[in-house]
Amino acid sequence: MGMSSGGGPGSTMSDINVTPLVDVMLVLLIIFMITAPLMNQGVEIDLPRASAQPLEGDEDQLVLSIDKDLKHYLNDNEIPVRDLESRLAAIAREAPGQPVFVRADASIEYRYVIRAMAALKNAGMPKVGLVSNPGALEGMEDEE
Repeated sequence: MGMSSGGGPGSTMSDINVTPLVDVMLVLLIIFMITAPLMNQGVEIDLPRASAQPLEGDEDQLVLSIDKDLKHYLNDNEIPVRDLESRLAAIAREAPGQPVFVRADASIEYRYVIRAMAALKNAGMPKVGLVSNPGALEGMEDEE
């Protein structure tokens, strides 16, 4: 005995067909699963590896990035090195105590990271954190 809407032949069926809805949802799920890893944040940098656990972060973080071509970025905006300290000083005046995270490519020399950290200190930003690639130090024994 099937369910019927009470009408005779020719009456409309009152059941909802969810099959198209499930099909659309599965297609959207597949699209998001494919595109989510492609959405990288910011500048492409090969970060050094470290065994420390990642820290919880705020949404409005200030990130200073240095790529392998020694280009400097504040969040995603490229900043010339000569303007870096003045831009940082302006940010420090607006948000005193703002922490800054430094992301530097593993292939650049250490002196460029120190130069960026000196610019941060001179601009009045004493809270500086270094960003590394979380995880075990696999293969690092050979580099020592």
